[in-house]
Amino acid sequence: MYELLKTEGRAKRGRFSTVHGTVETPVFMNVGTVAAIKGALSSLDLKEIGCQIELSNTYHLHVRPGDQIIHELGGLHRFMNWDRPILTDSGGFQVYSLSSLRGKIKEEGVTFASHVDGRKIFMGPEESMQIQSHLGSTIAMAFDECPPALAERSYIEASVSRTSRWLDRCIAELKRLNGLEDTINPHQMLFGINQGGILPDVRIEHAKVIREKNLDGFAIGGLAVGESHAQMYETLDQVVPYLPVDKPTYLMGVGTPENILEAVDRGVDFFDCVLPARNARHGHVYTNLGKLNLWNEKYLKDDRPIAEDCDCPTCRNFSRAYIRHLLKAKEMLGMRLCVIHNLYYYNHLMQEIRDALDQGTFAAYKKMRLDGFLNGKKA
Repeated sequence: MYELLKTEGRAKRGRFSTVHGTVETPVFMNVGTVAAIKGALSSLDLKEIGCQIELSNTYHLHVRPGDQIIHELGGLHRFMNWDRPILTDSGGFQVYSLSSLRGKIKEEGVTFASHVDGRKIFMGPEESMQIQSHLGSTIAMAFDECPPALAERSYIEASVSRTSRWLDRCIAELKRLNGLEDTINPHQMLFGINQGGILPDVRIEHAKVIREKNLDGFAIGGLAVGESHAQMYETLDQVVPYLPVDKPTYLMGVGTPENILEAVDRGVDFFDCVLPARNARHGHVYTNLGKLNLWNEKYLKDDRPIAEDCDCPTCRNFSRAYIRHLLKAKEMLGMRLCVIHNLYYYNHLMQEIRDALDQGTFAAYKKMRLDGFLNGKKA
């Protein structure tokens, strides 16, 4: 259940209650694709850095170790020792990201080869719901196709129409699965996904279709996949007003701190992105003055923390010079310390956003942060 606590302009401050706990929104979901954060972080680390909700991927866990195995071991929460909410991506994005699938998508679903061992896999709406039910996640995502943002109109229109039909099948199948005796989470929620590239009329019409469904939340997919930031913001301006204000809105796979601030201002509640962990593994760390590249020679003797205004475990205990040394020496600890910092930074950013919304000062907070990022780039 979603409770809208406060608004400032179109920005929303909410609270989302689930069987696995309450999520304060806006929120950033830390991405543990295969039930772990790349960079050697465990569920215990996630709690320490303030993660409210973790995201894992249906396709990847189906391939390895297998959703049936996770089901037999008591579900994903027990498997990874995480007692807070989990959202599972449906596997639909892999239809987009595995380019070999282009042109092989049918009404029934998609057949493709595993990236691990090459075996054939079929996934459609029912199969995606069955896998997510086996995993027992808090929130299941509807199976969709993510068309390229800049694809031709005819392709996007056909894709969106099929995604709408797939959503109806997801709803029916999850209702059936939630009623089975061996279902791990009989209260599993379902979010639908809005698609349509950067075509406003297609996006809006699809939003009107899916908002009529009895869903727990609504995602906006198919952005940050080739369009400009300006086009992404314009799409949000167009489509978010057509999604229910009394349900969470989730912008999938986005993004930078700047992206998050702009999207919150446009009414988005949920975010996820691999960017903070991926950048961290390459020694690129976030601060309120933008990103630092710890590989740079200027940090050789720098005994300051990554950010002097940061209270993460990394900044409380280690210097830029030490972390740079670890990265240069190819010690895993260097990567781990950077990932801890970046994920803490994102979670703390969301806390500051929620505090600003609570206080009615989000507009000023957004300007302060964006000005800081801009000044950092000039320095």
